[in-house]
Amino acid sequence: MINDIFALSNDVRYVAIYRDGHLETKSKEGTIDASSSDSDRYEELLVNPTLITLATQRGNIDCGGLDYLIIKYGNFFQFVLPTTLGHISVCIDKNADPVTLGAKVASLLKDKISGT
Repeated sequence: MINDIFALSNDVRYVAIYRDGHLETKSKEGTIDASSSDSDRYEELLVNPTLITLATQRGNIDCGGLDYLIIKYGNFFQFVLPTTLGHISVCIDKNADPVTLGAKVASLLKDKISGT
């Protein structure tokens, strides 16, 4: 799945899949202004699950739920897609369109789940 996400666009810098307590990550070689692998790990294990929980709880009150999160850091976007057993996190170049690329990631996941 990680390689499939990288294949969607050259604007993908990093991909993480956190599923059922297991974290798998991959970074693009030679990425400028990348965060450290240690901080990426904590983001996937602590920050993103917490943000998903908070946004899901808020979304479930009267907003129709949560589809995904997009975070804009100074050097890149982070697209976070909740899944049944965790999340998929994609770091996207700061000059790219994270909504369009995020939709491609969501569609890819849907296709993988349905087996198409």
